[in-house]
Amino acid sequence: MAGILRTIILLGAIQGFIVGALLASSARRDRHGARQKRLLAILIGLLAMACLNIYLFETPGLMNTPLGNILSALIPLIVVMPIGPLLYFYVRSLLEPEFRLSRRHRRHFYSTAIDLFPHAAAAVYIILLVLGVLNPHKNYGFGTFLDDYQQYADIPRWLSLSIYLWLASRYLATARIGGWPKTLVRVFTAFAILWFIFLVPYEIPRTSDWLLDRFDWFPLYLPIVGLIYWLGVKGYFISYRLIAMKTALTPEIVNPAVQALKKAMEQDRLWLDPALNLGGLSRHCGLPPKTLSAVLNQHLEKTFNAWVNEYRITAFKDRLLQPESRELTIAGIAYDCGFNSLPTFQRAFKSLTGITPKEYLRKREIKSGSE
Repeated sequence: MAGILRTIILLGAIQGFIVGALLASSARRDRHGARQKRLLAILIGLLAMACLNIYLFETPGLMNTPLGNILSALIPLIVVMPIGPLLYFYVRSLLEPEFRLSRRHRRHFYSTAIDLFPHAAAAVYIILLVLGVLNPHKNYGFGTFLDDYQQYADIPRWLSLSIYLWLASRYLATARIGGWPKTLVRVFTAFAILWFIFLVPYEIPRTSDWLLDRFDWFPLYLPIVGLIYWLGVKGYFISYRLIAMKTALTPEIVNPAVQALKKAMEQDRLWLDPALNLGGLSRHCGLPPKTLSAVLNQHLEKTFNAWVNEYRITAFKDRLLQPESRELTIAGIAYDCGFNSLPTFQRAFKSLTGITPKEYLRKREIKSGSE
């Protein structure tokens, strides 16, 4: 029976790697769900690595050799600390299409050092043995130290997941959103409760050995396999655009935001700033970035970049009508209208008009000649 359960865990690991690769590949073709799919691919990949680790650890003849012990000590397969932050940011990205991980988000992943420390320590230990600083025939108890460390490291791992699940729940409650994001948080909350039930006797020395001898790791890892399959299917086939459009926006939020956006563009002409981003627009309007992003995507049905570039392209067309613009190049006019590069302008122009700037100029010259 144990052999069958180990095989299920191995198949879950393989499935996780396959689905993660498919999600990462499809992210290149899905402009509405690219960031979300990448985050989910990493999350599933981490779960798959954990399943692979337990399979290798539990299978005789694979890791229970000197070489296997060295590889298991050096290769980090149990990387759990990023799962909580990844879940939280994945949920945020579902409701904020413009959301992306930036440098200021890196601090959320610093705790990954807890997962990587034992492997770094093992590398140092092996180097010291090779250099002759440590006696290879003397028992320093390093293996026992690694086992104890991994056992008690599960406490901050569980705390990290629980804290970020709470943050995600609070975020969804504020946004008043259900559906896939809420179901996702609920399922992982159920897993966190199951983990806690397993964790308490596991961390108590008197009951730890009894727990593993009686149940092994199956009560924890078989649900992880279920999570991998569920996340893979849902994450690949759901419509991320429809999820974002379900964000609750009342008229009391939409109307002032639309007025502020129009004033920023039509009166204050912020589109002239090549460095304009959602954060800068948010500070100028005095409204949260996620509110502006939701209004743009759901009410105006445009991304931030497409919306700003419309004003710039309209200004570009107007400038072409002015006599003094005849002495300027296409690039020169584009820069004057707020674009920071010629390729960006060309892509935006063709996306909006369906033709290139040169084709537009040619058609305009033909029309002027016929008049």
